[in-house]
Amino acid sequence: MKTIGLIGGMSWESTISYYKIINEEVKNRLGGLHSAKIILHSVEFDEIERCQASGDWEKSGRILGTAAQGLEAAGADFILICTNTMHKVAPQIASMIQVPVIHIADSTADMLEKCEIQKVGLLGTKYTMTQDFYKQKLIDRGIDVMIPAETDIDVINHVIFHELCVGEIKTESREKFKDIIDRLKAQGAKGVILGCTEIGLLIQQADSSLPVFDTTLIHAKQAVEIALGIKKM
Repeated sequence: MKTIGLIGGMSWESTISYYKIINEEVKNRLGGLHSAKIILHSVEFDEIERCQASGDWEKSGRILGTAAQGLEAAGADFILICTNTMHKVAPQIASMIQVPVIHIADSTADMLEKCEIQKVGLLGTKYTMTQDFYKQKLIDRGIDVMIPAETDIDVINHVIFHELCVGEIKTESREKFKDIIDRLKAQGAKGVILGCTEIGLLIQQADSSLPVFDTTLIHAKQAVEIALGIKKM
């Protein structure tokens, strides 16, 4: 079994999901007392968020790259960044280490292709929804990516940072997300990407009028397939 390196803490709420999903998946596949080999570096999210807000992506990349170097030195065979937004600096992180970084958008594109979804709505932080670092990965795979209206982007971003990242799950916010998904469906989306690792804490398949693609679940399960040699890096 290969050792999985996790860069977590962005937020720690969703990092718990990664740890749980990975270990449950290993147990389901191998049975008995089997669990995953994991090394976790959990960063201080306030420092990262301040870099995001100020646009200092280079500094945040150095912080996460240093974390990745520590994971590599500790024996990680590959790295997962446990957040969608910080994949903006995935190339910078990858340049600082020798082991692979498994990109969350590539994992998601694999699943969309498997499910034959070619037009999809994307929910996430304002950075993920409006910038190209994530969307372009999907577009390059022939997937049409739709984002919500500007007012809906503001709602989603607020809920992520001011509720989900601090562990608040509100019914009224779930209803807002459901309405946003309905609007994307009306515009032709055939699925919806939960493109922030916290959104899965709020929205499940039962809450959505579209097939849900939870990036945390997809990313974590693909990590297990790589760790067990089922999928190549």
